[in-house]
Amino acid sequence: MDALKRQSADLVITSPPYPMIEMWDGLFVGQNSKIDRALKNSDGRKAFELMHRELDAIWREVWRILKPGGIVCINVGDAARTLDGRFSLYPNHARMLSQLLKLGFQCLPAILWRKQTNAPNKFMGSGMLPPGAYVTLEHEYILILRKGSKREFKTETERQNRRASAFFWEERNRWFSDVWMDIKGAAQHLGSRAARRRSAAFPFEVPYRLINMFSVKRDLVVDPFLGIGTTMWAAAAAARNCVGYEIENGLRTEIQAAAHQLVPFANARINQRLAAHINYLKQNKRGPAQFKYTNRHYHFPVKTRQEMEICINPLTSLLTAGGDAFEVTYSTETAELM
Repeated sequence: MDALKRQSADLVITSPPYPMIEMWDGLFVGQNSKIDRALKNSDGRKAFELMHRELDAIWREVWRILKPGGIVCINVGDAARTLDGRFSLYPNHARMLSQLLKLGFQCLPAILWRKQTNAPNKFMGSGMLPPGAYVTLEHEYILILRKGSKREFKTETERQNRRASAFFWEERNRWFSDVWMDIKGAAQHLGSRAARRRSAAFPFEVPYRLINMFSVKRDLVVDPFLGIGTTMWAAAAAARNCVGYEIENGLRTEIQAAAHQLVPFANARINQRLAAHINYLKQNKRGPAQFKYTNRHYHFPVKTRQEMEICINPLTSLLTAGGDAFEVTYSTETAELM
């Protein structure tokens, strides 16, 4: 991330390769051959630590590029693995959090993303015989940390942009829960199913929510592990800038192919937000006292004064801007109510 200046990013959102998940062994071994020896020797603890040391270098860069008051959100799952007949959990979230705190980040409440499985035999281990069965891992963590104190919006222009970037009351109540159980994932991707599996990409809704929660329009969002570009597309849908890094060249074609789908995909998500708010109004309206404010762009009722300036700009076009860059244009008109 040398091309990014110190303290240039407003928000970092990423889902790195998970240490001790077998599909990522080759990537980590390619960075450090000692990891291969540790795995062949069934030394899980050593392999786990060496893998995380490779990620530690990325977290140091994240600290460098993030502005004071900036937020970092890391989606990570723990790993369960058997080596030489010994089953063990490898707590990736705890090891990452320890390193991030050493760097100086302030820890904020994390989110548990519940990824339910429909497998009929969800347990691990020896079935119904105690004590040899193990609890199934059905959640991942979204670690949330801040660099320094709360971000300040000092000028009226900055404050106005912040108000335009607000979210709805009902979105706040759902998004800022510490357990997310409503994101299933499969239908919330751009690109092919094979590329999603190869990159283990998170659903579009995960970065889209986080971007709306922790940044404002025109902010710079950075993803050090871009994969198939999900964070970049979510940033574009939310009218933010984005820089992403990916070392697997094979995913470039997937990113370029998904670019053609972004405008209708993003506008559909914007219309969904507006339609959800209209539906919320219909289900909860109990007279004028319930919604005493009006959004000045859409002219519909809102719960709080902070929602009066919300303005969600639809996308009009996406163009290739040379190399691996894309340029998105937005309508100055508000999204139409569907």
